[in-house]
Amino acid sequence: MTQPPAPQAAIASPSSGSDIPPSPSPGFPLRRWLKKLRGGLVFGIGYMLSPLSWWNDLVFNLPVAYGFGYVVSRFAPETLIPCTIAGYWLSNVLGILMMQWGVVDVVQNQPQPRHLKRELLTSLATSTVYTVVILALVQFNVLQLPELVAEDGSINLRPLLSWLDSVWS
Repeated sequence: MTQPPAPQAAIASPSSGSDIPPSPSPGFPLRRWLKKLRGGLVFGIGYMLSPLSWWNDLVFNLPVAYGFGYVVSRFAPETLIPCTIAGYWLSNVLGILMMQWGVVDVVQNQPQPRHLKRELLTSLATSTVYTVVILALVQFNVLQLPELVAEDGSINLRPLLSWLDSVWS
């Protein structure tokens, strides 16, 4: 004669009486939080460099671009203006890339392989489209640019400062 199986005792959950779920490993939440913090910082710096933050170009992007142009012009003096423009464009591309990297760190919970080549091509395409749109707006006089370079080659900031004053007041 077979005996019926013994009744199983109810298994108490480890979090009985507590609403805090157990952590898979002691350092896991801290690492995830630090990764999200890093992603937020990378995103913030990327935003400051990206074309989305037009309001801080004077404070952030243009000095970076001018520094790039200045360093390159030390080797070839006639390249100051073209390299400053290239530095501005590169800072925008770097900003878009940094924003993408930061969002991935903040949003993704599971590590996944990054496709750097695809991200770089996307950023280059986005920055190129942005640059073409801005150039078209300037060409068709939708955007007016201040005269910053005088005939003698000196930099004149008065038009830019008066424009900023009219924007902020």
